Amino acid sequence: MKLGILSRAPNSYSTMRLKAAAEDRGHTARVLNTLRFAIDLSDDDPDLQYRGKQLSHYDAILPRIGASITFFGMAVVRQFEQMDVYTPTTAAGIANSRDKLRSIQILSRHDVGIPATTFVRDRKDVLPAIDRVGGAPVVIKLLEGTQGIGVILAPDKKVAEAVIETLQSTRQNVLIQRFVAESRGRDIRALVIGDRVVAAMRRTAVGDEFRSNVHRGGSTQVVELDEEARETAVKAAQIMGLKVAGVDMLEGDEGPLVMEVNSSPGLQGIETATDLDIAGAIIDYVANQVDFPELDVRQRLTVSTGYGVAELLVRDGSDLVGKTIANSGLRERDLQVLTVTRGTKVIPNPKGSRVLEAEDRLLCFGQLEAMRDLVPARRRRRNRSKLKPLPHDQLPDADVDDVDEGTPVSS
Repeated sequence: MKLGILSRAPNSYSTMRLKAAAEDRGHTARVLNTLRFAIDLSDDDPDLQYRGKQLSHYDAILPRIGASITFFGMAVVRQFEQMDVYTPTTAAGIANSRDKLRSIQILSRHDVGIPATTFVRDRKDVLPAIDRVGGAPVVIKLLEGTQGIGVILAPDKKVAEAVIETLQSTRQNVLIQRFVAESRGRDIRALVIGDRVVAAMRRTAVGDEFRSNVHRGGSTQVVELDEEARETAVKAAQIMGLKVAGVDMLEGDEGPLVMEVNSSPGLQGIETATDLDIAGAIIDYVANQVDFPELDVRQRLTVSTGYGVAELLVRDGSDLVGKTIANSGLRERDLQVLTVTRGTKVIPNPKGSRVLEAEDRLLCFGQLEAMRDLVPARRRRRNRSKLKPLPHDQLPDADVDDVDEGTPVSS
């Protein structure tokens, strides 16, 4: 296998370990400075230039994209994907994980435990937002901070309000997050490769510091995760679109809470804590997957006019309940069932003998017109017009900002 490691720091621990692990296994590995690429879009076939010359063939790449070059780095990775070069870290995965708000939005949609989080821009919304996440103290996070930078613990509402106002005045976007007191100064870093956690460590902050990052002096120790924590870490990485990831979790009273999914996890801390060859495990995984580059399904489907992917809900009382997939009539409608989601369990490529149950969600590929009548109605939000009105003496004062544009405000 010829492997390209995209990194601007060839002498960093992680880059050197990955290169050495690849060479120890008989592969050819080269460290490529991400900023020295030029994306060539002039020909029919996607191509890349490196240091002014056409790039030679690579079987796979391992992106180590720093936060400061996220946009350009994603463009380079995306071009490799267009060239059908395998990467366990896709451009979409980097985009999902690098933006803290975007990652939290995605994780919350898929029933992954996260600390209560809110995002506001108007000063008047800050105090209500703090109440919604459980009150002070709260954690304030910059959307694109790394290694604990831009993470602030505000002990009370006034401090939180002042910090948020200051950050927003410099055009910084921030998240407000519940402070998980039971996990103060501790978190778990789980290293996910493919569909399993290969190593995990507990990071503990020094002294009164609540951030446990190794870069901030935190100590590490190997930890054995229970099944729930392992499943949470793997699910979070897969939802982000990452085959290699560091998943940071808090140990909440009611289970693991995912804080962040890192697309370029550092290897020094976890290899030192566990004494495991994590770099070698990553190289072995990439070598086994190199013949299966990840495809952009949406991009490929655009050439299949009238076909697409949709999720179908098996409603209680539906004719599908109690029938097998083979006898459901879906195949006669030119619909193929790709996965069945039952509760939190996902059954890929289900057999025709699989019996369908109420509330099953079927991910299907086929003719969109055939699926139209089977797609569940969109969930409707509560109709607030039917809420009981407040007594007249409890109505709030009028706020100019709440008036529709163009509507005159009486004095």
